[in-house]
Amino acid sequence: NQVDRLRRLAHEEDLVDRHLAQKAVVRGLAHEIKNPLGGLRGAAQLLERKLSESEREYTRIIIREADRLQSLVDRLAEPTHPYLPVQVNIHQVLEHVRSLILAEVGESFVLRRDYDPSIPEFAGDPDQLVQAVLNLVRNAVQAPSRLIVLRSRIERQFTIGQRRHKLVLRTEVEDDGPGVPEALRDTLFYPMVTGHAAGTGLGLSIAQDIARRHGGLIEYTSRPARTIFTLFLPLRHEYDPTG
Repeated sequence: NQVDRLRRLAHEEDLVDRHLAQKAVVRGLAHEIKNPLGGLRGAAQLLERKLSESEREYTRIIIREADRLQSLVDRLAEPTHPYLPVQVNIHQVLEHVRSLILAEVGESFVLRRDYDPSIPEFAGDPDQLVQAVLNLVRNAVQAPSRLIVLRSRIERQFTIGQRRHKLVLRTEVEDDGPGVPEALRDTLFYPMVTGHAAGTGLGLSIAQDIARRHGGLIEYTSRPARTIFTLFLPLRHEYDPTG
């Protein structure tokens, strides 16, 4: 009904606004970290020249960790890059993600397909979309879960933010894990927020950013044994790579 639709639109606008605000803060923070991090690495290199071979183990640890932090800062500052759009087949994207996950985790998970073969191609970047869906599936793997379903559907006359689209692709990643912790539900797409001990907290934030660049959005619903992350993408020919 109209009330539910307006509530959903308000939720989407709030989600996008919060994501953009957080992204701006994190980019500023990443920029401030870069300079002292470079100085730290340079000082360690100079110190290394004055140490014996046995003592250089410690400076090498500093340099290695500085490089790791530099890589993390780069991902925080600009996780996506400009590119030229091409025609994308969403099922080729999903199948590529499926093969990557199977290679990573072997047969320890059931990865089920539930595709609508009538979905047309659309303008976008397949590599970026692989990254977005891969991040969603890895999140499901870490949940942990035993069954993951990759699903594709079409929505007609569907609104994303303030724009109504004739056709919208709905790509779902469903898992049977324990669900999203209540404490993380309002901040799940923020950078550095994670419920997984081994996670960086960047995967969902980057996926949301890629969705936004394609004119889309990622939402989720969650309860024990059924969590669904949904990637909404307008099926259109025009595309703005700057988001």
